Amino acid sequence: MISHPTAVELAQAVAAFDAETAIPGDARQAFLSRVADNARAALAREAELGATLEAEAVERLGALMADTGDFATLNAKLCEALRTGAIAPLDPALLAHLRATAIGQIAIDQPSYGGLAALRNRGDGG
Repeated sequence: MISHPTAVELAQAVAAFDAETAIPGDARQAFLSRVADNARAALAREAELGATLEAEAVERLGALMADTGDFATLNAKLCEALRTGAIAPLDPALLAHLRATAIGQIAIDQPSYGGLAALRNRGDGG
């Protein structure tokens, strides 16, 4: 579900960084190495969780839109429905979908985020 940058773009950026010559003792290089390590960890979590989370999102979107399709297609239809007012921005099913999607993305991007466990345990859809 990594969408911006895509997982492919992120992997390419890490590969390009890894191809550069390291400069021992350079603070900027050390910082960029930590960034690259974080990107590698995010890519590993994406590989582990991404397909399942996307399948769950497609299921929610399909129910919400009463339609079928892939994630990008259904998400585009949801955007159009919101733009035209076909779905209210406070529709409980929409809010539940957005909440679940955000929690899944946080699990990939920032699994040590302090509020993630609380969000997962809240279970009230709000």
